[in-house]
Amino acid sequence: MLCALQRSARALMFSTMPTEQEIAERIAAAAQRALAEAEARRTEQAKSDAKAKPKELGGPKGPEPTRYGDWERKGIVSDF
Repeated sequence: MLCALQRSARALMFSTMPTEQEIAERIAAAAQRALAEAEARRTEQAKSDAKAKPKELGGPKGPEPTRYGDWERKGIVSDF
């Protein structure tokens, strides 16, 4: 048996349920916040990547050879 307080709490809970329009608006607002946060992270990452990195001394010429799974040094190839 429900007491009066439980009945009023239950009635309040069901009477304040958001409509589908309100739910869609909340989801859209959350999506906009997420996009803004992602853009801020990308901007910060670009700033940190733009800082000068030290130049490699004595490294391979051209693209990084380890991307291709092997390493060539003076004509001798080593596979990983």
